Amino acid sequence: MQIKEMLYEGKAKKVFATDDENLVVVSYKDDATANDGEKKGTIAGKGVINNRMSNFLMQLLEKNGVPSHFVEELSETDTLVKKVSIVPLEVIIRNISAGHFASRYGVEEGIVFDEPTIEFSYKNDDLHDPLLNAYHAIALKLATREEIELIKEMAFKVNEVLKAYFKELGVTLVDFKLEFGKTANKTIVLADEISPDTCRFWDSQTGEKLDKDRFRRDMGGVEDAYNEMMRRVFGE
Repeated sequence: MQIKEMLYEGKAKKVFATDDENLVVVSYKDDATANDGEKKGTIAGKGVINNRMSNFLMQLLEKNGVPSHFVEELSETDTLVKKVSIVPLEVIIRNISAGHFASRYGVEEGIVFDEPTIEFSYKNDDLHDPLLNAYHAIALKLATREEIELIKEMAFKVNEVLKAYFKELGVTLVDFKLEFGKTANKTIVLADEISPDTCRFWDSQTGEKLDKDRFRRDMGGVEDAYNEMMRRVFGE
């Protein structure tokens, strides 16, 4: 397989074309951004951790009936994935109040919900990813009603599998963001990544934050938190 020109460069990843029009290579970077791109920095080793962890978790989810874009891990930072057109919805599942949910609704962090919540935001940097509901998404033709129902079903399944998995590692899955894409044959699959960049992980005993919040909030110990999650997942 031959890697060709770069198709896209985002905040955390680069995407390259290959000689197969249905496959692309995703290359993870150490670059980090927060607060809608206002804060920029580098988290040493983040690219390796996010790539390897995402690939491992995507395969775990595949075994539990959630299809993904994952094809093959090529190196510590590079992965071969199915080329998808991203559905322009960010899907957020929340098990516990934190982050924007807590500030938006004026509640403290750490409230455990009776059942998980789901919210959508319009994936649009120029508009700062505004919240929307399923009716808005359908009106804007971002997805059909059937696609939204399927995405919701898949997102809750991801939560069920990952919550149980991380509990075994002594980690509480507080909330996380997912993205979905359509393959060439219009199948909806899980895409993007699952990592300390896109999830809130709290140590189950101490409540210590083991995710990107340490970078967002200038808490220090960012690399240590990412490495700790890597150690728990891979025993390294």
